[in-house]
Amino acid sequence: MLVEVLKYLSVYLISMVKFFGGPVTGMSLGLSYIETTALTVAGMMTSVIIFSIIGRAVSKWFSKRRRSKRKPIFNKKNRRIVQVWKRFGVTGVAFLTPVIFTPIFGTIVVALFGASRKHIFIHMLWSSIFWSAVLNLLVFKFGHMAEGLLLSIKF
Repeated sequence: MLVEVLKYLSVYLISMVKFFGGPVTGMSLGLSYIETTALTVAGMMTSVIIFSIIGRAVSKWFSKRRRSKRKPIFNKKNRRIVQVWKRFGVTGVAFLTPVIFTPIFGTIVVALFGASRKHIFIHMLWSSIFWSAVLNLLVFKFGHMAEGLLLSIKF
């Protein structure tokens, strides 16, 4: 029983930080597609809830830190994020969060740009459900092929 709880907790906690880690961890621990998909969504949405509440405070801290280190405000990555925001808004950032950003960073970005918590939650929820279903399907369907390939490589 404790082992099962630890498996679930592992997928959940990893999904809070790095979304793609959830499906990979779930498959490697022998969890089902449904279990891993649900835990991945739950992990991301926990980060979204936490960081939509504290997102503006974190962004202010981050900006202050950048200024104290005299780092430029805009770099190549920041410009791309601003372009996505201007073009697609909350929807675009939410769509890209699981696959490009982390749940924490994506949530802080949309909070920084002034999206309401309601919009953040709604858009991150559909994005996490969509990407969890897709990424888990890919990992569960093709993960064994990749595992076999990796095991056949001699180092």
